[in-house]
Amino acid sequence: MAVKIYTTPTCGYCNVAKDWLRKQNVAFTEYNVAVNMDKAQEMVKKSGQMGVPVLDVNGKIIIGFNQPAIERALKK
Repeated sequence: MAVKIYTTPTCGYCNVAKDWLRKQNVAFTEYNVAVNMDKAQEMVKKSGQMGVPVLDVNGKIIIGFNQPAIERALKK
């Protein structure tokens, strides 16, 4: 399962999402879009959004910390 999360250091919901993923024992790759402009552009291209967090769960794009949507994507 490939899980990517696009974040910024000051984003509270990003921290909530990462903490939740850790509690579920879900490995993820984090990209700090505040300093990595390539990943910021990738995030916008995937989601159409400038806000964070954006999660990519095996190609399923989830905007914000939407726990039910994340759980559904993880089950597939």
